Amino acid sequence: MSAKPPSTLLPTALRTVTAWALALLLFFPLGWLFLTAFKTELQAIAVPPLFVFDPTLDNFSEVQRRSDYLLYAKNSLIASVVSTILGLMIAAPAAYSMAFFKTRATRDILMWMLSTKMMPAVGALVPIYVLAQTAGMLDSLPALIIVFTLSNLPIMVWMLYTNYKEIPPEILEAARMDGANLWTEFREVVFPLSVGGMASCGLLCLVLSWNEAFWALNLTSAKAGTLATLIASYSSPEGLFWAKLSAASLMAIAPIVVFGWFSQKQLVQGLTFGAVK
Repeated sequence: MSAKPPSTLLPTALRTVTAWALALLLFFPLGWLFLTAFKTELQAIAVPPLFVFDPTLDNFSEVQRRSDYLLYAKNSLIASVVSTILGLMIAAPAAYSMAFFKTRATRDILMWMLSTKMMPAVGALVPIYVLAQTAGMLDSLPALIIVFTLSNLPIMVWMLYTNYKEIPPEILEAARMDGANLWTEFREVVFPLSVGGMASCGLLCLVLSWNEAFWALNLTSAKAGTLATLIASYSSPEGLFWAKLSAASLMAIAPIVVFGWFSQKQLVQGLTFGAVK
């Protein structure tokens, strides 16, 4: 095998260095968060920053003592999982209908659903807050689940729609010729062929729901607050407690970071459905 010509070595090395530089740049905030979580408050605000210090677990103990971490984690888990399942139950038949029974309005409906994600969330805050207050659902998990489901529904419909479009129509025609009705067709043909795409869609929306902070901060407090609410509680008129804030943030993101690491293949697959024909 012949060696690479010298002219190609420089571009390859440049791409490698650039990739490592970007990776370190993206990882730096998480790495700095990790270091700060094990510092004291004085060490956290030291100038110049300290990279060598004696680590302490006092911040994690303080987070556990000051607030019920397990309650916030349970609320985040329930709201994320239930909203994802509910969203899939709504998005799957909607995407199935639009993928295989297209009308003149199908594309307009899809574009309208996507356009709702372009509106700032704060634009819908007042009416949603008033509706939740009128229904007596403020600071409750049902309200949070409904909002999470509706906010992720356009993404779920689009992802499942592109996934269903990958299914050869000849398979569905064969099933219909064998006498399959709509329910049998979806259950026996479409669902088995699209289970990977549905899993990817669910994983992505689970991560989005877990990381959602805007609605959690505005619709909940202590009773139904998520981990985002726990993190925000370390902001006070006296300032930010950086070390404790970092510890709380690390405890909040650790589960979803580990989960995302092990499911990254499925997440990337879900984001690239329909990208290449």
